[in-house]
Amino acid sequence: MKDDKVAVLEGLLFVVGDEGLTLEQICNILEITMDEAKELLMELKKSYEDVKRGIRISYLGNAFKLTTKKEHKEYYEKLIVNPETNTLSQSALETLAIIAYHQPITRAEVDEMRGVNNSWVIRKLVAKGLVKEVGKSTMPGRPNLYGTTSDFLDYFGLATLNDLPKLPTKEVETDDKDLFQSIYKENPTSEEVAV
Repeated sequence: MKDDKVAVLEGLLFVVGDEGLTLEQICNILEITMDEAKELLMELKKSYEDVKRGIRISYLGNAFKLTTKKEHKEYYEKLIVNPETNTLSQSALETLAIIAYHQPITRAEVDEMRGVNNSWVIRKLVAKGLVKEVGKSTMPGRPNLYGTTSDFLDYFGLATLNDLPKLPTKEVETDDKDLFQSIYKENPTSEEVAV
């Protein structure tokens, strides 16, 4: 049973990505005590200490997060600067557009708009310098807020965010006469019938 909860905790930390989970959130979600949560975190942390693992648990900003190991940094840098991976994918462009038009915005809000988890995409955009953390939301858990950078403006040849193309607005067609007329007719009273 304990191993199941370690696996669930690992999955939870993966799903929340950069936001991380506080100790209280872990307790509430897994319905366990603080001591049990600390024990699960320590067990998971210990399993990541193996040299065969590429990630670890870090405690940053009052939350536990899955992060990469510093000793592998040179490989992550190669991934970011590699010309083959330096172009923006369709998912990166969609995510970047959502952030640009709705900033400041949380990852969860981007996820909701795109319908998929965007943790990795946002991390890649941050690493490329196109997106940055611009603050903390007032939502529960105080998730990071993201916005675009001056490199974003340079990349797309924009002087300011005001130069972004205007989004088309949806016009709702309404027939004014139908707004005030009902398709239902009132039943005539007996006096109206008699006239």
